Amino acid sequence: MRVRYARVDDAAEMARVNVRAWRETYRGVMADRVFDDPGLPAARERFRTAMLSDERYRANNVAVAERGGEVIGIAMAGPLRSSESQWSTHLYVLYVVAAEYGTGTGAALLDTVVGPDDSAALWVADPNPRAKAFYRKHGFVADGTVNVEDGVREIRMVRISSGRGSRS
Repeated sequence: MRVRYARVDDAAEMARVNVRAWRETYRGVMADRVFDDPGLPAARERFRTAMLSDERYRANNVAVAERGGEVIGIAMAGPLRSSESQWSTHLYVLYVVAAEYGTGTGAALLDTVVGPDDSAALWVADPNPRAKAFYRKHGFVADGTVNVEDGVREIRMVRISSGRGSRS
């Protein structure tokens, strides 16, 4: 497995992983109409292309994980939109295909886009016990903030920097 920073020509493969991971992870949590929409892969590819080429996303770190030349995971983190927090980074995306769970792929992607000692925040679907356990293992804790969007309950998890080697 190899993790590297993403390029614009990775957008189609990133979209494929995004859609596959959503279907594997969130079927039954999100509405089936989302997963069954024939336009979903193209919409995700347009978004991934924008996040890799649009100036608005320039400050973000975007990475892919590959095994045997195939993209198996994606991640994106960047600055928070609000300066009123104790953390410096927001983890916007971290998806790994189910066949790669437990292989270290998620941890490698997380460390590439956030860094092991950086303070950060993220939203995780609830219920998603596997993801919550993964983030707890990497120093994140639920801060009690809940959001419901499109019928999906999410909880915010945060990690406050230890101050050791932080990139912030």
